[in-house]
Amino acid sequence: MAPDFNALADATRRTILALLRLEGELCVCELEAALDLIQPVVSRQLALLREAGWVEGRREGRRMFYRLPAALPAWALLVVRGCAEGGVPADHVVRARARLHRFEGRPTRTAIQVAS
Repeated sequence: MAPDFNALADATRRTILALLRLEGELCVCELEAALDLIQPVVSRQLALLREAGWVEGRREGRRMFYRLPAALPAWALLVVRGCAEGGVPADHVVRARARLHRFEGRPTRTAIQVAS
């Protein structure tokens, strides 16, 4: 099933996709730090992206990790790449990544990560 393009109407969801494209896999707490948003807001945006087919999640203990699905169609990968390379204002992405990399609560992953 192809992802629903309408889910990308929100700037926060586009920023999440850009971060996942650049960082690989992120947990909700990492996205909270990067986006400077509270957990319920981040979780809701991720739920919408998951329902629309743009992200997939996996649970590791109490944490949920999200990444781009390996089976995204070529056109969707181009859209995500566009989000990371200018579809989201560059300063938003730079600030989000800086907050992410300063975040001291980043979890250690015990499962093997699959690059998207």
